[in-house]
Amino acid sequence: MPQWPWLHPASAAARRATPSVFRRRRCSSVPASVCASAHSNHAREQEEEKSLVVVGGGAAGVYASIRAKTLAPHLNVVVIEKGKLLSKVRISGGGRCNVTNGHHLEPLGLARNYPRGHKELRGSFFNTHGPRDTMRWFSDHGVELKTEDDGRVFPVTDNSASVVDCLLNEARRLGVSLQAGKSVSSACVNNDGKFVLKVEKRTVDFVDYLNANYVLVATGSSQQGYSFAAQHGHTVIPPVPSLFTFKIADKRLADLSGVTFTKVKAKLMLDSIQKKAPELTQTGPLLVTHWGLSGPVVLRLSAWGARELYQDKYRAKLMVDFIPDIHIEDVKRIIFQHKDQHAKNKVNNSFPTEFGLVKRFWRFLLEQESLDGDMHWATIPKNHLNAIALRLKQWMFEVVGKGQFKDEFVTAGGVPLSEISLSTMESKQQANLFFAGEVLNVDGVTGGFNFQNAWTGGYIAGTSIGTLASSSDLEQQACLQLKAS
Repeated sequence: MPQWPWLHPASAAARRATPSVFRRRRCSSVPASVCASAHSNHAREQEEEKSLVVVGGGAAGVYASIRAKTLAPHLNVVVIEKGKLLSKVRISGGGRCNVTNGHHLEPLGLARNYPRGHKELRGSFFNTHGPRDTMRWFSDHGVELKTEDDGRVFPVTDNSASVVDCLLNEARRLGVSLQAGKSVSSACVNNDGKFVLKVEKRTVDFVDYLNANYVLVATGSSQQGYSFAAQHGHTVIPPVPSLFTFKIADKRLADLSGVTFTKVKAKLMLDSIQKKAPELTQTGPLLVTHWGLSGPVVLRLSAWGARELYQDKYRAKLMVDFIPDIHIEDVKRIIFQHKDQHAKNKVNNSFPTEFGLVKRFWRFLLEQESLDGDMHWATIPKNHLNAIALRLKQWMFEVVGKGQFKDEFVTAGGVPLSEISLSTMESKQQANLFFAGEVLNVDGVTGGFNFQNAWTGGYIAGTSIGTLASSSDLEQQACLQLKAS
């Protein structure tokens, strides 16, 4: 993990001890000639027009730019993205784009899907713009959506390009300036209270300075956003990976690669957590991979245990119940009944259908118990049958590392929610500075929740900025009318 000076405990403690008032970072790093030129060249325009610079062209940034421009058509809106616009939207959901989740529509239930943020987001956050609002917005803008059995919402085209094209076309239609391949390397506030941003292009020798009345940081988990936040008085909780698969010590598990279980109950046990943690027990589908275990149940556990897993160097115990709907005593009864009814059958070819297991897994289970698959059921000792029942209910795996979930790369960490106002997404440290998306210490489990955080935060920030710009325009018009009279 990169070591950034503003994450050091001493500096963080010093900032926390500072009263929460708006700070101004003077433009000492910006050449005086640049500030003077910018002021003289744009003074008249800036009296008439306000400007917003969105740092980050992902879901939150583009959505916010559209909302702000919709509310304040005369607001100059520029989106600056160091890579490709909406790159994460393009690859999410296997290229289909999991827009949101359609099964968790009420704010309280929705907030429970955010390991970081579940307490803070229970208030007005999702009431302002929730999954229903997101789905309605895309539908109104020509993207037909569908909700799958597990609650994930996708475009009916099963192609993320439908979502990407919709957002970019709407932004361009409104007059938002979309600039990719550029990054904001520094920013400060001048004597007029306006931001001065240094913009660089990585591929050529290019430096420019932009003035802005409002800045929205929506950089995801990029170091650029954390640096920007720290420059303006914010603390940054060190980011660590979330949403990843588990590497398992037992290499023989690779023989089951591709086997899926529709419902298991899994409990993650960590040395750094001794107290009861209900979130570290999850129920859902499980997938065996060539390196270990994956699937929704593992991804949820990785999110809830993200920081502790990082501290424990991704070593833990994972106890899996492969038949959670059947009690252990009933499992034993079913196995012994099967033995009585199929005494002459080979154990490899006959096993209880009540368990819903595939033959590959059953044979793997027998191997773990050192049982010869050519044995007849009648010859299996009672203690082996009890051991099979116990393993099905309490199979212990050793986690020795993490893999990467290719559809989503999410981090736990970022700017603390306590340092922004969730009703406006404005910084409590710097006036007219806003944050949205994963740059904040918010992350959700898999299933469309991280995008919903981006849409909601972007919408609220865009609404706040658009309203401020519109109010400012009205005040200027009133002043001009008074001068004219």
